[in-house]
Amino acid sequence: MNLQTLVVKIGTSSLTQNSTGNLAIATIAALVETLTALRHQGHRVILVSSGAVGVGCARLGLKERPRTIALKQAVAAVGQGRLMRVYDDLFTTLQQPIAQVLLTRSDLVQRSRYVNAYNTFQELLRLGVIPIVNENDTVAIEELKFGDNDTLSAMVASLVEAEWLFLMTDVDRLYSADPRSNPDAQPITLVQHLDELRQLQVETGGSGSNWGTGGMMTKIEAARIATSAGVRTVITSSQSPRNLEKILQGEAIGTHFAPQKSTSNARKRWLANAVIPSGKLYLDEGAVRAICQGGKSLLAAGILEVFGEFEPSDAVQLCDRSGREIARGLVNYSSDELDRIRGRKSDEIPEILGYIVADTVIHRDNLVLSGSSSDAPELNNTDPLH
Repeated sequence: MNLQTLVVKIGTSSLTQNSTGNLAIATIAALVETLTALRHQGHRVILVSSGAVGVGCARLGLKERPRTIALKQAVAAVGQGRLMRVYDDLFTTLQQPIAQVLLTRSDLVQRSRYVNAYNTFQELLRLGVIPIVNENDTVAIEELKFGDNDTLSAMVASLVEAEWLFLMTDVDRLYSADPRSNPDAQPITLVQHLDELRQLQVETGGSGSNWGTGGMMTKIEAARIATSAGVRTVITSSQSPRNLEKILQGEAIGTHFAPQKSTSNARKRWLANAVIPSGKLYLDEGAVRAICQGGKSLLAAGILEVFGEFEPSDAVQLCDRSGREIARGLVNYSSDELDRIRGRKSDEIPEILGYIVADTVIHRDNLVLSGSSSDAPELNNTDPLH
């Protein structure tokens, strides 16, 4: 068997009973047995587990998910310890060591902390430990939250260069609509590229339960992040954890998202998937062509408009005239400087600014293409070229 790195994500709706928020012990026990078996086969296994807020609510007798950040953080602090106690008890019966890893998005946005996180995961996996990852809800601020653990799991899979990301949920695969309410919903077994879902007019819906924050839409976004980093992604049922072994053996279970061509450059994977852009640059057709087809750096002459406020070394989105994201990169100039030199030749920069930092606005070594311009996020209607 080919030994691989696996990231397995399970959500609150799968770990808890929807009516009470209490832990679904049988489901957790089956998951623990499966992950331990995969680890004993030699696979490197990481579990991304939700549930802290749901468990905290049950422990405190709350009847619905907290609506304020402060209450959610307090409830998560109550629930996280209880959740890890359950995991530790179950894994210990199988002599499988685990570790708790709590992350905020800033741990992955900042390059030095990203590298530190990578090194910690690699050491834990080398020691035969199964890291159990969750967002650090107790200290995370709204601006730097992952938003859901589907996104977190995809970013972890990219970080550790995993071969597989398993998104375990309360349906057995992706359907064209919610099979719980639409009897005509059609199963989807393989997605070669996310554009196919638009063509099939797939309904992604919203949050899956009263206690969870994710839904099918967040899983598709997670698949976009992971597959763009070369990670094969599978949506499969949390009620049958043993299916993970069957999938690894080649059985066509769940919905598979084929990995896309990925750069092996760790810095560019970080730039593509972890960094939060501070602004946008709108480019003319020549610049788009030079970057996408020629692998060139971005010059000031190709910039049509500058949107947002940012400083040198910040990340920005590069968009074509219609607003589709084509790439991301780290700029050599601030937004104010770029507003003054956009559309001008490099040899004019010293005269305009009185100095020159670099001939390029973004060097090609600090630039990564987006997986598909059609997958770019919708533009805010305050953007100047929208």
